[in-house]
Amino acid sequence: EARRQRRLLLVVVCVALLLDNMLYMVIVPIIPDYIAAMRGGGGAAGPSAPAGGNESGGGGNRSLLPARYPPAAGGDEDVQIGVLFASKAILQLLVNPLSGTLIDRVGYEVPLLAGLAVMFLSTTTFAFAENYATLFAARSLQGLGSAFADTAGIALIADRYAEEPARSRALGTALACISFGSLAAPPFGGILYEFAGKRVPFLVLACVCLLDGLLLLALAPPCATGARANMPVGTPIHRLMVDPYIAVVAGALATCNIPLAFLEPTIANWMKESMGASEWEVGLTWLPAFFPHVLGVYVTVRLAAAYPHLQWFYGALGMAIIGASSCLVPACRNFGQVIVPLCGICFGIALVDTALLPTLAFLVDVRHVSVYGSVYAIADISYSVAYALGPIVAGQIVHTMGFAQLNLGMGLANVLYAPVLLFLKNVCQMKPSHSERNILLEEGPKGLYDTIKMEERKG
Repeated sequence: EARRQRRLLLVVVCVALLLDNMLYMVIVPIIPDYIAAMRGGGGAAGPSAPAGGNESGGGGNRSLLPARYPPAAGGDEDVQIGVLFASKAILQLLVNPLSGTLIDRVGYEVPLLAGLAVMFLSTTTFAFAENYATLFAARSLQGLGSAFADTAGIALIADRYAEEPARSRALGTALACISFGSLAAPPFGGILYEFAGKRVPFLVLACVCLLDGLLLLALAPPCATGARANMPVGTPIHRLMVDPYIAVVAGALATCNIPLAFLEPTIANWMKESMGASEWEVGLTWLPAFFPHVLGVYVTVRLAAAYPHLQWFYGALGMAIIGASSCLVPACRNFGQVIVPLCGICFGIALVDTALLPTLAFLVDVRHVSVYGSVYAIADISYSVAYALGPIVAGQIVHTMGFAQLNLGMGLANVLYAPVLLFLKNVCQMKPSHSERNILLEEGPKGLYDTIKMEERKG
């Protein structure tokens, strides 16, 4: 029964992560037309808009598979779109320290349920938004929900799957859902937007979010949280942040995601200018990368099960692959060539994430207290740093320095950071009993029973 419940909880978390990333990217085909329609004083662009309204002539000129971020619209509109895309990650970055601490104190299920509720509210707000301010509020609200749902969900998986290699498999499944949500959302949103209207993609996601929340409510009702009182108090997030091992992992997670976060808003314009790419080519640029990402997750999980002491090496190898692939992007001259380094980037990110996310849980187990809210809030902060800067900073870097220099800089950063993961080489040799004894010695005995247990450990 416990095994079945944890599998169902894994499904709930995977659906929550899938929804969050689908909502993150589903607005791609909708926002540019919608903002243009609002600026023009017309209604929301949708299937009822005539083919030549605010589009240039001819039917079918708007791709159903758009770029992962809209191309530069120019002027004020471009700034509005960039800020709108970044607002989610910025709020997530600000809220994560608070959400991690709260999760450590109240458990994983209640914050996950609260995050799903906020995401449901955000999705319905998107569906009925009629102006830019409402869109911005909905996007920021999604960041608030993600700060709770994503962090609590990953921490719940680490808590319920405490043994290896089951933990790596479960976290790998969650990463695959994140990848699928990000890559499937633009065509999903584009097709429904074209044939059913602007609101339908958001209403579909809202219904799935509601069902996921109800399933979580059935599996872990808020009134059944008495077990939380018997759990230890987690290590404060500020102490985890200064742990050198956790800092190295957080730096790797942020560095490896920078190429993806900075390429998404810039590669569409570069492809059109440098190789004359068509709309469908721009739209399909990232879709093939889903398969090497899943392959990378599968390979890392299998290798981690066979050689768990080499987790640091899988992460370093992934960063080297990301660095080399990023440097190759500017040399591509056609659509077929550019897919290869993008697949390499996603394959490398899969290696890094799948190797290092379980390592964070292991570090907390052996060096702190086995409560995972704050440590995965740090991981979420690492991701949010990259995705908060991407939509705002990447275009400016390309404008001032050039697309090739941007990619070379990102590639060099990953290659130079890869040897830093050697610092994690001896992590697998750490023993949990050492950290538990140190915690007892630091806090001091609180009673006769604790004193006796501490003396036993000393002996």
